[in-house]
Amino acid sequence: MDPQTLSSSVSTSHTISPDGLNHKKCNLLKEENRLLDSVLLKEENPFDFFQSIIAGATAGVFVEAALYPIDTVKTRLQAAHGGGKVVLKGLYSGLGGNLAGVLPASAIFLGVYEPAKQKLLKALPENLSAFAHLTAGALGGAASSLVRVPTEVVKQRMQTGQFASAPAAVRLIVAKEGFRGLYAGYGSFLLRDLPFDAIQFCIYEQLRIGYKLAAQRDLNDPENAIIGAVAGAITGTVTNPLDVIKTRLMVQGSSKQYKGILDCVRTIMREEGTHAFLKGIGPRVLWIGIGGSIFFGVLEKTKQMLAKKRPENHKSFYLKQE
Repeated sequence: MDPQTLSSSVSTSHTISPDGLNHKKCNLLKEENRLLDSVLLKEENPFDFFQSIIAGATAGVFVEAALYPIDTVKTRLQAAHGGGKVVLKGLYSGLGGNLAGVLPASAIFLGVYEPAKQKLLKALPENLSAFAHLTAGALGGAASSLVRVPTEVVKQRMQTGQFASAPAAVRLIVAKEGFRGLYAGYGSFLLRDLPFDAIQFCIYEQLRIGYKLAAQRDLNDPENAIIGAVAGAITGTVTNPLDVIKTRLMVQGSSKQYKGILDCVRTIMREEGTHAFLKGIGPRVLWIGIGGSIFFGVLEKTKQMLAKKRPENHKSFYLKQE
C-alpha cells in the first residue's frame, strides 16, 4: 500500500460520520437518564410507615431540644409591639410540653411525606420530581398541623410568659377561648407552614439529587447536614413575614387585637411599618438553618440505621410489591 493510500485510510478510520455523532449523543443522553433514574430509584427505596414515623419523631425531638432557646428569642421578638423590650429569661419555658407535641407531629409528617413522595415519584415523569417533593411536603404539613397547631399555640403563649406550665395553659385557653382557642391562628399557620414544608423539603431533595448525580455516589452524614442547613436557611428567610403574622395571631389570646390574617397584615403595616415583617429574621434563619442541619442529618442517619436492622424477609416483601 502506497503512503498516500495509507494516509487516506488512517484519516478515514478517525473520521466520525454525522450518523455516528448522533449515535454518540444519544448514548450520552441515555447514560445521563440512566444515572438520574438510579438516583431517583434510590430516593424511592421501600421505606415503611413505622420506620418513617420513628425517623421523623427522632429528628424532630433532637432539633426542638437543641434549639429551643433560639426559638423562644425569635417568638418574643416577633410578639413585641413597636419598641417593646425582649426578656431573655426563661428561654426553656414550655420545652417539656412542646416536645410532647413535636414527637407525634414529626412522626405524622414523615409518615405521610415518605409514602406520598414515593408514589408521586413513580407516577410522575422524571422532570417533575420537584413537583412530587413540593406536593408531598405540603401533604405532610397539612396532616401534622392537627397536632402542630395546638402545640405551637401552647408553646408560644408560654414563651411570652402568659402561662407557667403546659397543662395550665391548655386548661385556661379552653376555659377562656373554648377548644377553638387551641387552634388560634390555624389559617396563618397553614399559610406559613404548607409553603415552608413544601419549599424546604423540595430544596433539600433536589440538592441531594443534584449532588448525587455530580458525585455519582451516596452522600455522607456531613453532606446531608450541610444540604439540610442550606435548605432550612433559604426557606426560613423567604417565609419570615408569614411567621410574624402567625405569631401575632397565636399569642393575642382572648384580646382579639386582630380579626384575621388580612386585618393582622393591615394593622402591622399601619402601626409598625413593613419592616415589622422582618422581625426575628436573624434568630429564625439561624434556628432553622442549624435546625435543618440537625433534622436532616439525624433523619438520614436514623433511616440508615433502621434500614440495616430491617429483616431480610421484610425487604424481600417490599421488593416483590414493586
